[in-house]
Amino acid sequence: MTEGGSGRKGRKKDREWQIERGVMIRAGFYIFGTHLVAGWVMLLFYLGRKG
Repeated sequence: MTEGGSGRKGRKKDREWQIERGVMIRAGFYIFGTHLVAGWVMLLFYLGRKG
């Protein structure tokens, strides 16, 4: 009986870990993308001020 319960808990834990990993990857992409856009805007302002 304990094996069946621990198996379900193990699968649930694995699923939670996969979801957490996906969230972290998505957050990383959003943070990287935001910084990339901010850098592009700053570059445009810099080039506009020079010209």
